[in-house]
Amino acid sequence: KKERKFNIKTICIGNIYIGGTGKTSLSLKINEILNKKNIKSCFIKKDYLDQTDEQKILSNHGKLFLSKKRVAALKKAINENYEIAIFDDGLQDHSIKYDVCFVCFNDINWVGNGFTIPSGPLREDLKNLTKYKHVFINGNMENLDIIEHEINMINPNIKIHLGEYVPINIEEFDLSKNYLAFSGIGNHQSFVKMLKNCKIKIIKDIEFPDHYKYSDVEIKKIITLAKKHSARIITTEKDLNRIDSQKFSEIKIIKSKLNVINEADFLDAIFKTNEQN
Repeated sequence: KKERKFNIKTICIGNIYIGGTGKTSLSLKINEILNKKNIKSCFIKKDYLDQTDEQKILSNHGKLFLSKKRVAALKKAINENYEIAIFDDGLQDHSIKYDVCFVCFNDINWVGNGFTIPSGPLREDLKNLTKYKHVFINGNMENLDIIEHEINMINPNIKIHLGEYVPINIEEFDLSKNYLAFSGIGNHQSFVKMLKNCKIKIIKDIEFPDHYKYSDVEIKKIITLAKKHSARIITTEKDLNRIDSQKFSEIKIIKSKLNVINEADFLDAIFKTNEQN
């Protein structure tokens, strides 16, 4: 497809790893930064039926434009006079000429076995990092030396930005109690590691596929298992959007935000224009 430039600044938060790289968290962070500067920004997301959890989270934090085609959603944003459009995903959508792109990775998952789909988790060959100017590594500040070395071997000029997940409601949890943690997100191990870093005692954790749609029966099994271990239950805000929380009030969520390390360099990247091309 021929890339088109539009009369609005576009920031693409994408990945070449299939999922769980923190795109939505970074999108929220950028929107927060722009709001503090009184810049009218919005989210753009392709309308996938299995991603309503992420859509709800974005809608709770700003204006979200959804469409089967990202260009159509972007035109709606332009018509409503938004200044900056933040794309949650879309790196492989070549119908739009983005002003700035961030290629996201998770510091535990990194590139998995390093192969592209269907043999591995990569949408593109890692060598394609030569096409980009910015990488953003989300997580708990692990494996960074190895990851940065591999990235710099491919593209020594790429700027590497770092982000750390930080819980914002830790005071709601009794650290003397045991917890069972479960999630259906792309970076379950990062979630569990964050909890353990906060001294929450995880005696069992259960991982489901990303965007997993829980049945009432499955949730009841989790509750029964937690009772067996005399544990309380903890999950993510994203997962709660796929659970009937009124039925299962014993399930608590940990809320987290993304802290950007060296925010000055990150702001520099956001406000530069057309640097991808």
